[in-house]
Amino acid sequence: MTGQAADGSAGFSGFPDSGLATAVPNLFFSRVMPEISDPAELVVSAYFFFAAQLHKRRPHYVSREELAADRALVRALANVSGGSDHEALSRGLDLAVKRGTLIRALSGETSDGSAGEVYAVNTPSNYRALETLSEVRLQEPLPPAPGESAPDIFTLYEENIGSITPLIADELKDAEERYPAEWLREAVREAVELNKRSWRYVASILRRWETEGPSYEKSERDPQIEWLERRFREGKRRPSRSRS
Repeated sequence: MTGQAADGSAGFSGFPDSGLATAVPNLFFSRVMPEISDPAELVVSAYFFFAAQLHKRRPHYVSREELAADRALVRALANVSGGSDHEALSRGLDLAVKRGTLIRALSGETSDGSAGEVYAVNTPSNYRALETLSEVRLQEPLPPAPGESAPDIFTLYEENIGSITPLIADELKDAEERYPAEWLREAVREAVELNKRSWRYVASILRRWETEGPSYEKSERDPQIEWLERRFREGKRRPSRSRS
């Protein structure tokens, strides 16, 4: 069965059961994509994951010149911007860099020898690698790479519990606004240690801490002294045996 597009042309016949695929971080779909309102940013961001993986160079960066020469990208941008594909490319790249999806630096890669722009997905490894490339000059300090600071609740959930559904995403956002970041990290850690990998369990920990205080805070007293005092209070000292 074949489909037909609205303009009468033959529609897409579907994907094969097997074939090459492009890796896209789950956080792009759960955290970044819902915040994008400009179609140009969405097209550039999504297409960039594919374009970056085509290159064997490390890190997987792509120049602005290469992106502008990519027919598939240019056509997609023209479709969403009414034909002004070059302006849409600039806008999409600027928005993706501002959001933190991509990082940007200067490089002498243009055909006329002038300094051009190169882009890479904003990951800690790409961030560090771009700083060390001799042919790349940073136009401005790169934004902090993800992972250099403490992970947010969305990252914690995906790395320790599972995929984020729209319903869970709303609950995570509410929790991030309601609880301190340290509480969120420690609650997830406690759930993982107890093999209770569910948001319901993490949420129950957070609610308990609201009334009782966080249980992860360590006492400054000597733990051995506390242990001895507890045994004394509970009457668990062993009776001494008299020798005959």
